[in-house]
Amino acid sequence: MPTYRDQAIVLRTHKLAEADRIITVLARERGKIRVVAKGVRRTKSRFGARLEPGMIVDLQCYEGRNLDTVTQAETIQSYGEQIARDYRAYTMLATVLEAADRIAEERLPMVQQYHLLGGALAALASGEHDPGLVLDAFLLRSLAIAGWAPSFHDCARCGDPGPQLAFNIASGGAVCPSCRPPGSAAPARATMALLAALLTGDWHTADASAPQHRREGSGLTAAFVQWHLERGLRSLPHVEREAPTDRNATAPNRGERTSVTG
Repeated sequence: MPTYRDQAIVLRTHKLAEADRIITVLARERGKIRVVAKGVRRTKSRFGARLEPGMIVDLQCYEGRNLDTVTQAETIQSYGEQIARDYRAYTMLATVLEAADRIAEERLPMVQQYHLLGGALAALASGEHDPGLVLDAFLLRSLAIAGWAPSFHDCARCGDPGPQLAFNIASGGAVCPSCRPPGSAAPARATMALLAALLTGDWHTADASAPQHRREGSGLTAAFVQWHLERGLRSLPHVEREAPTDRNATAPNRGERTSVTG
């Protein structure tokens, strides 16, 4: 049968039969695909530990009638140990993977989304930035790549130059007084500046933001994601937002442009 290789990030898994698993991955060239890993739940499996959520792997598969089957899996990068040390980062990881699963389309090449997700995992593992900022940056950028880029400065409806002081999710972000629909939010100007910084990768501004503006920005981000995905992310309510201590960093991560910290 025809085989192929691709780099992929494991998004989720679920059991199949007695010893197999169906693995959902975001592949660099093939987009989101579901593959069968036979015997992966046995203790003597050759690559069971390499196909856990969050792993970045080099996959070899052969094409099947319904699902492809994994024949080889080599680890490219594993951030699990570093992320698991920080419970907050671990809860962010679950939401990042779920969001990537929901936004990605099956069998559609999504190279930018692949690199963005890899950048988010690296940022969560490094602890260079607050995990909550990394999560919100990933969500905003992922939606932007999918074609739903919000505006945090100029009016999303008429293009009137900002900064605008109102925010309406259905309108696409910031709105001017003339376009402002009833029920629009009125976030602090610093909150809008924070969200714009997360969208563009201005980590100097994001890292210097105040906790109250991060909380308000997270609420707007969650609402924006829910609106475009038509239902909320199940893992988002379980995210641990509050940090026990202030551990903000200031140096930006100079990764790929499509990475969360780029």
